[in-house]
This record gives sequence, structure tokens and C-alpha cells, in this order.
Amino acid sequence: MAVADLRKLGKRGSYRLGARRLDSGDVPRRSGRAGRAGSAPRALRAPVFGPPPARTRYGPWLAVLVAGAVVIAVAAEFGLWFVPFIAGVVAGVAARREGWGLRRVLPGIIVMAAAGWGIPLLWQMVHGQPAGATARVIAALAGLPPHAAVGVAVTLLLAILQAVVGVWLGRAITPRPSR
Repeated sequence: MAVADLRKLGKRGSYRLGARRLDSGDVPRRSGRAGRAGSAPRALRAPVFGPPPARTRYGPWLAVLVAGAVVIAVAAEFGLWFVPFIAGVVAGVAARREGWGLRRVLPGIIVMAAAGWGIPLLWQMVHGQPAGATARVIAALAGLPPHAAVGVAVTLLLAILQAVVGVWLGRAITPRPSR
């Protein structure tokens, strides 16, 4: 530590922690000038150690989520039960390459897998096919309570589990991006 740094210890404004934030209606102060008369003191921000958070654009994120759910739903109609896993691997690879964290990827892939399998099941029930009876039988054969809701819930949970494991594998096989 340099001697100049030692002189800064304990001095106000030396460390730039907690930049000032303007409350609504406050006028920014310039050095040597006072703010509006009667205004409350401005609140300090909490110190942030690390890069500033990136702004998430929800338009493309939502479009990819809907497109992935549609792909999973169409594949489920053709009996391709493993497509949530493939979607998870693709999402994991893309997330690693873009530098996205799991907080950004997991909610999307969970919704994508649940909607991708839930839409075909709902579609079958609405059109009078015996999806509820089939779900009851499958639940009973699996040793679970013989209720249609249990069968559907287990099906959706398995799709979500496949997608989450796919994200894990996709992130594991992709090298970290070089900065």
C-alpha cells in the first residue's frame, strides 16, 4: 500500500463506494452549490463489487421460449419424448457461449419444457381424447396414486428434468468464453 493511500483512509469519498442516486424531484448538485431548500438528503446506493448488471431484452428471450415450446409440443405429438433434453443441451451451449448465468437460462427452459409437454396434453383433453384416463393408468402402473393430475404432473416434471439435465450437459461440454 502506498503512502498516498494511507492518507485517504477514513476520508469521505475516497473509495467511491455508494454513488449518490437522485430521488424524484431532486436537482443534481454541482460542487459548491446547495440543493433545493427543504429537500431531504439524497439516499446512497449500496456498494456494488463487480460488473454492472446487463439489461435483459425480453422480446428475443420470449420469442425463443415460445419457439422452443412449439418445437417440443410438435415433437411430443410425434412421440419424440426426448426433445426437452435436446432443447436443454442447445440452451446450455448457447448460454455458455453468451456468458449467461443459470438464473437467466433455467426459468426459460423450465417454462419451455412444461409448456411444450403441457400444451399437447391439454389439447388432447380439450378434443375429447382419453388423456386423463391414460394418465390415471400410467400413474397407477408407476405405483403412484391413480389420479389423472398425478400422471400429468409426473409427465411435466420428467420433461422439466430432461431439460434441466440437458442445460447442465450443454454447459459442461462447452468451454468458457475467452474474455
